[in-house]
Amino acid sequence: MFRLQGSKVLAVDMTGDAVKAKNGSMVAYDGQMAFRKLSGGGEGLRGMVTRRLTGEQMTVMEVKGHGTCWFADRASEINLVALRGDKLYVESSNLLATDAGLRTGTTFTGLRGASQGNGLFTTTVEGHGQAAIMSDGPAVVLRVSPQYPLAVDPGAYIAHQGEVRQSFQSGVTFRTFLGEGGGEAFQIRFEGDGLVYVQPSERNTIAGDL
Repeated sequence: MFRLQGSKVLAVDMTGDAVKAKNGSMVAYDGQMAFRKLSGGGEGLRGMVTRRLTGEQMTVMEVKGHGTCWFADRASEINLVALRGDKLYVESSNLLATDAGLRTGTTFTGLRGASQGNGLFTTTVEGHGQAAIMSDGPAVVLRVSPQYPLAVDPGAYIAHQGEVRQSFQSGVTFRTFLGEGGGEAFQIRFEGDGLVYVQPSERNTIAGDL
C-alpha cells in the first residue's frame, strides 16, 4: 500500500510483496527487506538498449519483504497515481516508485524528447496498481477533453494518462508572448480525454527558453 507522509515522503507497507523504486531513493525501512538492483528503465533488452542510446540509463531497485519502506528524492513533491488497467506516460526523472506488478517500458516521443534533452523515449507504466511520481513544487493535474485541448510548456510537463493524443508544435512558446523567448520555441499539445500532470517549476532544456 502506497501512502504519503507529508508531501515529500512515500511510505510503502508490504506484506511479502514488492515495489520498484528509483535507486538511492529509500531513506528508511523497518521489518525484513531484501533488495535487488534492476537495469534499465524498461523491462528486458529493449528497455536497456533504448535508455543507453538516449543517455537515459535509469537505475531501478526492487524491494521485497515484510514491513514499511520510506522513499524520497531531493525533497521533491510526491503524487500518487492509481492505474486501473490504463497506461501512464511519465518522464523518467519524475518516476519515484511503482507496484512491482505494474509493467514498465519505454515509448518513442519524437521531437519533444529531443527538445528537452531527456532523450527520445518516455517511460510507460501500465497495469493495475499505484505509481508515485515526483514534481518540483506541488503538481497540478489538468483535464483534457474533446472540447478543450491543452497546450503545455515542455519544461513543466511531468506525465499524462488516458485516451490522449500528443503532438508537438513549434514557432510559439509561453515566454514569447512576454518578449522573453530565446532559441527554438515549442509547445506540447494534448487532445482527447485524459489527465496531464504539470509542475510549477520548469526543468532545464536544450533548446533554450522553452
